[in-house]
Amino acid sequence: MAEARIFQDEFLCPVCQDLLKDPVTIPCGHSYCESCITGCWDQEDQMRVYSCPQCRQTFCPRPALARNTMLAEVVEKLKKRKRPADCDAGAGDVQCDVCTGRKYKAVKSCLACQESYCQTHFDRHEKFHSRKHNLTEATGRLQEMICQKHEKLLEVFCRTDQKCICMLCTIDGHKNHDTVSTAAQRTEKQKQLKETQKTFQQRIQQREKDLQQLREAVESRKVSLEKKRSLSQSQFRLTEA
Repeated sequence: MAEARIFQDEFLCPVCQDLLKDPVTIPCGHSYCESCITGCWDQEDQMRVYSCPQCRQTFCPRPALARNTMLAEVVEKLKKRKRPADCDAGAGDVQCDVCTGRKYKAVKSCLACQESYCQTHFDRHEKFHSRKHNLTEATGRLQEMICQKHEKLLEVFCRTDQKCICMLCTIDGHKNHDTVSTAAQRTEKQKQLKETQKTFQQRIQQREKDLQQLREAVESRKVSLEKKRSLSQSQFRLTEA
């Protein structure tokens, strides 16, 4: 699996970091998606000097782009290679934001990029960003975890206003408020929830105990009434005799 992934990485466009689409090879030998290198060179039109985004070799005039047929065939075969069925995103799964066409199940979400990634695209993300970005388990609620005002992670809980805020909010609008980390607040809430569950469980057990005692009392009352009725019938027969 690792060898297959390394092999596939050799056919990634250095600009968009996805499998090459309509691959073209420029004079220095590096290959790109036709649209990616076209976009890069369009930005260099004013200078009339065009460079390779990888090796920075320059060209003048602007080289003509020709489709690399052999490379295109290899990439098409890679695209058709099937992944395990459990990689497909189901109805309740978070989809990879980078996958085009067929969507695969996301395994991680990046709070810095505000995107979710399948295993393949997550590996590419890690290759270029290493440990610099804040990651979380795949979630479809990324926007809810980011401060809309400062575009920072909501990692502080303001007890005064009962809401999650970012670090910049602590000095902008929430100064001198009672604040704790969201992790600390989550731990406290979980502890409170456990105590509440314990209390409710004790109440349920007490109610079940009271109900059982009531059933036993009713059953005892029935037995007593049955004995009295039987005794009365016996006395009535003796009187008639």
